[in-house]
Amino acid sequence: MRKQFVKTVEEILGKNEKVVLLLGDIGVFGFRESFKLYPTRVYNIGILEQSTISVASGLSMTGLIPIIHTIAPFITERCFEQIKNDFGYQKIVVPGTAEEFDTLFKESYNNGNITYFRLSERKNQTEVKVKFGKANVIKKGKLATVIAVGPLLDKVISATLNLDVTVIYLTTLRPFDTETVRKNIVGNKVLICEPYYSGAITSNIINSSKNPLKIDLLGIPHEFLTNYGKMEEHDEYIGFTEKEIEKRVKKLIRSNE
Repeated sequence: MRKQFVKTVEEILGKNEKVVLLLGDIGVFGFRESFKLYPTRVYNIGILEQSTISVASGLSMTGLIPIIHTIAPFITERCFEQIKNDFGYQKIVVPGTAEEFDTLFKESYNNGNITYFRLSERKNQTEVKVKFGKANVIKKGKLATVIAVGPLLDKVISATLNLDVTVIYLTTLRPFDTETVRKNIVGNKVLICEPYYSGAITSNIINSSKNPLKIDLLGIPHEFLTNYGKMEEHDEYIGFTEKEIEKRVKKLIRSNE
């Protein structure tokens, strides 16, 4: 997805003269051609995330469209005060493939809103025609509903292949597609699979249903993780596996039968 980010942003820089790219000492080599082609619109601000956010805020006030790129902890934690004061009410996008990122970024970068994109090294093999602000219904079932966010879709599809459940796929978390979720939630049993701290969209799911819901959460646990290893080993520990997802769904279906 990061390689696609470079391609997508370079394409937009060539098409829209209002776009300005601000880098935080991350990804500078990937944008080396952009520095040559657009020297007045591509800047490496350096390890100054706080200043970068404020610069972007000022640029946007002049009618320009700033794009900020760095790694997640730096863009969220080091400059939280600036995000709180200079920005607010961000849209949030979690694509599952490079192609989805390309589509969602091009649809939303110029919509006048602040949008945060969470890009992952993990990507789905399943191709879905996504749209900014819209959820996708992957399959319909009768016994429960499974919500899959971004790069967890493939594992959810594999885990529920032989289960009579509805699978809803989310790539845009804000704005939340309440209408699609409301129309397609089956019964009152929901499993939410999200690749970040669990519970982030629980209130959205609850508000999407007219009836009380029995919800199970599968995401990053709210605890200090001491295990070490590759991504696959972390997945095993957390439960981001087809086996664990299938187990959770079956348990949810059997509950209160």
